[in-house]
Amino acid sequence: MSSLVEFSHPRLVAVYDTVNPYEAGTQPDFMARLAAEVGAKTIVDLGCGTGQVTVDLARQGYRMVGVEPSAAMLAVARAKDGADAVQWIEGGAEMVGTFDADLAIMTGHVAQFFLTDDAWHEALGALHGALRPGGRLAFESRNPDVREWTTWATGRTVEVVDPIAGPIESWCVVDREEAGVVSYANHYRFAATGDELVAPGRLRFRTQAELAATLAAAGFTIEQVYGDWDLGPPIPPAPELIVVARR
Repeated sequence: MSSLVEFSHPRLVAVYDTVNPYEAGTQPDFMARLAAEVGAKTIVDLGCGTGQVTVDLARQGYRMVGVEPSAAMLAVARAKDGADAVQWIEGGAEMVGTFDADLAIMTGHVAQFFLTDDAWHEALGALHGALRPGGRLAFESRNPDVREWTTWATGRTVEVVDPIAGPIESWCVVDREEAGVVSYANHYRFAATGDELVAPGRLRFRTQAELAATLAAAGFTIEQVYGDWDLGPPIPPAPELIVVARR
């Protein structure tokens, strides 16, 4: 439930990878498998964050371009082993550029950070321009039919242990859902100091039909939509809409 705004805070950026780990068999493995299937050489990662997926793919030999608006998150990404092989670009969709890429990706539910139709259309247009004809775009967005946000505000506390910051407790408070946009606040308590940070965020939940229409308008043809990383169908209770589209 992270957001680009939320993780502009230095202390949260520093622990981002700890509080947002990828489980085995999920997104990084899916993207690596897709890259191999399409014979990708150059991959553009929009909203790459701290570069967890970006650097992983670079280590596998792909030419990676990581685009991220948060300078603090890019600093963490650049410090990773293998990050020197990545071309890092600070900025949003307007900085994507033309790379004749074989694959463009958005990970960590970045697609949901584009709240307005105009911002989403701009992002899809930029990614279309970054790809060669026949190149693929892959991203995931939470399935609104599942209404996952209703489970965030249960008062459940998650605890992780960061190697430097120590134990961190986190929980979520949902404010409202309106016109497909969910407003919420994530709370983080650092046990070692007793400090608590509150990070508000907003996410856009687009339906499968909305995603299809906007992709078509941007010049993409959907090839596959999955409901989870096990490649099941995108029907409840499957939590995701994992899209692979062709330019």
